[in-house]
Amino acid sequence: MNTKTQSILFVLLFTFCAIQAQEIDPKINAMADKLEGKVIEWRRDFHQNPELSNREFETSKKIAKHLKGLGLEVTENVAKTGVVGVLKGDKPGKTVALRADIDALPVTERADVPFKSTVKATFLDTEVGVSHACGHDTHTAILMGVAEILTKHKDKINGTVKFIFQPAEEGPPPGEEGGAKLMIKEGVLKNPDVDAIFGLHINSGTEVGKIRYKPGGTMAAVERFVINVKGKQTHGSAPWTGVDPILISAKIIDGLQTIISRESPLVNEAAVITVGKITSGVRFNIIPESAEMIGTVRTLDPKMRELIIRRMTEMVPSIAKTYGGEATIDFQNNTSITYNDPDLVKKMLPTIQGIAGKENVILSKATTGGEDFSYFQEVVPGFYFFLGGKSPGSEKAAPHHTPDFYIDESGLKLGVKIMSQLTLDYLNAQ
Repeated sequence: MNTKTQSILFVLLFTFCAIQAQEIDPKINAMADKLEGKVIEWRRDFHQNPELSNREFETSKKIAKHLKGLGLEVTENVAKTGVVGVLKGDKPGKTVALRADIDALPVTERADVPFKSTVKATFLDTEVGVSHACGHDTHTAILMGVAEILTKHKDKINGTVKFIFQPAEEGPPPGEEGGAKLMIKEGVLKNPDVDAIFGLHINSGTEVGKIRYKPGGTMAAVERFVINVKGKQTHGSAPWTGVDPILISAKIIDGLQTIISRESPLVNEAAVITVGKITSGVRFNIIPESAEMIGTVRTLDPKMRELIIRRMTEMVPSIAKTYGGEATIDFQNNTSITYNDPDLVKKMLPTIQGIAGKENVILSKATTGGEDFSYFQEVVPGFYFFLGGKSPGSEKAAPHHTPDFYIDESGLKLGVKIMSQLTLDYLNAQ
């Protein structure tokens, strides 16, 4: 066989494999169609009975019961309330992890649905309504469906699948550990070692049947910062006899914005510095002694993240000193950059396009929202994408984390099909 013939055969074989990867297994497709009603039923149950971060006790019991019923190896109480199921295929191979978050939010639901949440709980010493105002109930139900499908197709699996049901994605209560960080700390990506991880997020602003994705940075690293400013208290009628921490705070806010507008290469990625809360003073005619500012930094590029945090750390005390005061700044990392491994995206994109239709798979811009799936991606290559949940033809959708948040359940079936086939195609391509 000459070199030219070998090249032609290689191209034909590559093309054939790509076509195969784009097609959904007929049995998987049929089973996902059949399971749709069950997935919706699970989703409604979770929706009507939401639980806050690190308090997902009943939610995790329902998940564990389902996984055990499928015959999986199940570990409970991972990172407090998480559940992990392990499925070993009939043939050896790599290990892929699939993740769904399970916690709800302290948001009182207004959506007019028959399975509306009326649950109340205590959050930060205040009684609040609780609802799945971000769609984690759909993620949980989808992954339970995927587990049922793949369990019944062990003969098609070359390797191992880990089903990770993660608590506290919205952040653990103050003073507690939780979420993806704690799951990793407790070894969720070990024994067996995970080679790649997939996750999805329902999106109320994307039409049912469509998928949005982005290679590289797709969601932002989120830092919470606290700035404490110290001045000198005095009478409001004689400001020259004191040091005004409110004035210093204003100058700091103004200075921080120049880091974004004048120092950050925004042609690379977006970045945001926001001061969301200022606390100072007790009376109209007293210049107070101190002020506190709390805010957030959002970045999508590691180098920009490093630059912005460094410059904030330099700038805050310098500005305060210029006006006769003192200031400190402390950072708390809430999430890292949700970074989709470009090679993994390129490899798995044909599967998603084949199931959803190439015209329905949309290359999107990054979002400055945060997601702690990012911590998994710091350890292993990951691919995180958005699943449409907006009713076809509807003009406007309520944003996530709001009382009127609503998801069209007809979009869940596509999520089940994609996650099932991604798993098979990844493992069987090794």
